[in-house]
Amino acid sequence: MSVISGVKDFFGLDIGTSAIRLVQLKGSGPVKALSKYALVPVDQKLVLSDAKADQQKLSQIIKDLVAKSGVTTRNVAVGLPSNRVFTTVVDIERLSGSELGKTIRYQADTLIPTPLDESKVDWALLGDSPVDINKLEVLLSSVPNEYIETKLDLLEDIGLNVIAFEPDALALARALIGNGQTTPQMVVDMGILATDIVISVNGGPRLTRSIPTGSDAVLKAASQNLNVDEAQAEQFINKFGLSKDKLEGQIYKAIIGVIDVLVGEIEKSIKFYSTRYPNAPLERIIVTGGASTLPEFPLYLANKFGVNIEIGNAWRNVSFPEAKQNDLMAVSNHFGVAAGLAEREG
Repeated sequence: MSVISGVKDFFGLDIGTSAIRLVQLKGSGPVKALSKYALVPVDQKLVLSDAKADQQKLSQIIKDLVAKSGVTTRNVAVGLPSNRVFTTVVDIERLSGSELGKTIRYQADTLIPTPLDESKVDWALLGDSPVDINKLEVLLSSVPNEYIETKLDLLEDIGLNVIAFEPDALALARALIGNGQTTPQMVVDMGILATDIVISVNGGPRLTRSIPTGSDAVLKAASQNLNVDEAQAEQFINKFGLSKDKLEGQIYKAIIGVIDVLVGEIEKSIKFYSTRYPNAPLERIIVTGGASTLPEFPLYLANKFGVNIEIGNAWRNVSFPEAKQNDLMAVSNHFGVAAGLAEREG
């Protein structure tokens, strides 16, 4: 969702539930050079609050982060959390440019959950429809105007110039899927409160979902079932995860119920995708966030779905000095959205 088009010098800003992250890249072409990156932890209550005082505190945290990071521009592309964005794929008649736009807006009015005149609607052509050769496939997304305006006010008040808003899932897919990849791939990003998934083909998202099960649900299940506090439960999860052999499988037994709820929703998404695209089977699942750090979860997915599993690398399409490799890879699972935003073509 471009606000200002044609801007080449900008940074990506990810206002996440537990941290705020930014990435600035330099250069052009499919692989850009890393210029700046930064992260600051943040209280999720502050991020989720609509109270003016909390929003002011949040804006100050962002202002401080931008200043400390040393970014060389005030232009910014901002991520939109999946729970705030409605995204779907629709089939549209082959029409001329102006007629196509009118038809898409008409379709949007019947599909999006908020009134059309209270929503920011964006769309992108994906290509031919897989179910009707006479139609085009269109990615349609919408977000309430009120949410966009609140974020604009917050960022403009601290001197930033918002050039674009983009759904987190789209930015994540851009960062984690290699340039030129055409095979169907799924990204699974486990956050604190939810797990975002996106299936991409030929660089275009075909399915996006936000599943309301995240690492917090796993933590609470472990704490409750093991009868330990959350700090102890977190240590157990980080050390043993889904191992059936370690600690007599107690951690596995404590969290597998929540994990299977999540995996069941992932399976539903794969089945939905496979029904629409029977000739383009899913070839890889890329895991990031909590999904990449939970011991043996990637292996669990591999056994469940019989596809290759890859640990996501936020810097996949980014160049940087070899001396920084260890530091960057250690934080890679935190920077997928910010890096993907920074990789946008202005």
